[in-house]
Amino acid sequence: MVFMPRRVHDYRGLTQKNRLRLLRAVQRAPGRQLQELAEDTGLPLNTARDHLRVLENEGLIASGPVETGRPGRPPKGYSPVRNPEHNAVAERRTAQARTRGDRLRGLDPALDHSAALGQEAVHQLDALYEHLEDAGLEPEIDEQNLTVGLLPCLYEQMIDEERPLVCSVHATLVRDQLEQVPGPLQLRSLHPFVGANRCMLVLGRAGEEARSAGPGGVDPESGDAELEQYAVRAMRARAARGPGED
Repeated sequence: MVFMPRRVHDYRGLTQKNRLRLLRAVQRAPGRQLQELAEDTGLPLNTARDHLRVLENEGLIASGPVETGRPGRPPKGYSPVRNPEHNAVAERRTAQARTRGDRLRGLDPALDHSAALGQEAVHQLDALYEHLEDAGLEPEIDEQNLTVGLLPCLYEQMIDEERPLVCSVHATLVRDQLEQVPGPLQLRSLHPFVGANRCMLVLGRAGEEARSAGPGGVDPESGDAELEQYAVRAMRARAARGPGED
């Protein structure tokens, strides 16, 4: 299990509800333009533009010209970052995660799981760890079982109002993060509220069963409604257990 030192380059883009709404709108329909995204989220045009700039500056989305067939400068469309080459910040974060991971493993061979997982999977975990750490979720990676515990969930206070938003955004971000680094690991299931302020991600290698076979969990490909229902049930079940029963 890995505990890496905390750094100070946190994502501002994930701490504001309107930015989360915009990010989810981009994730749902990649390539849409500013006007469409502003209308979808109910935000003023300038506000949406500012939020999209923050999300792009943090490597969470990428923009590119949209061919309209009309003269003049083409408008920009916004998409999630699945290839780090599409966003310089995402590319730099991925490279830095790999470098820091390699350096830590060089200092402490006990942290090196490449013999069991392979170098590509290890570098995927490097990138995923730093993404979750920068989001303030204090990840705990279990390399043997390929699970990731998240402590604490900074977004729990949004759950009552934005249940599907929080789970959907983070499920997509984790999938995209794993895709940014070539390797075999995939997100298999989400387990929100498995304990006090705790959620869990279950990963697996392509073509293999997940190593963690715990009960429950929801498919990260589920629609917003299913994610919402599962998050609500999990939250109520945890509340019913009471303190000290996790």
